[in-house]
Amino acid sequence: MSKERARRRAARQAEAARERVVRDRQVARRARRRSLVRRLTPNLRRGRTGRLYRHSRGERAVIVLLTLVAVFLIWSLVPDLGLRIGLIALLLLVLPAIVVIALDRR
Repeated sequence: MSKERARRRAARQAEAARERVVRDRQVARRARRRSLVRRLTPNLRRGRTGRLYRHSRGERAVIVLLTLVAVFLIWSLVPDLGLRIGLIALLLLVLPAIVVIALDRR
């Protein structure tokens, strides 16, 4: 009886060792895949980066709102179409300078 138990225990241990080897291979494969994906994906800086994030959401909303109001006023008060388009283009070109002058925190 004890030889039979020893043989079954040895079979169980051999099966457990095979399963452990398979699991270790899977874990290693997953780790290699993750490291490859990490190397291939660009590192994106999270949080507030870039030019738009220098201003709060409210400030950006005010900038857009005032720009739209100015475009509406130009469109409604200026009779000539060419002058309207020119003034709107000039407004859009000068807008970054206006924002820096009005909202710069330096």
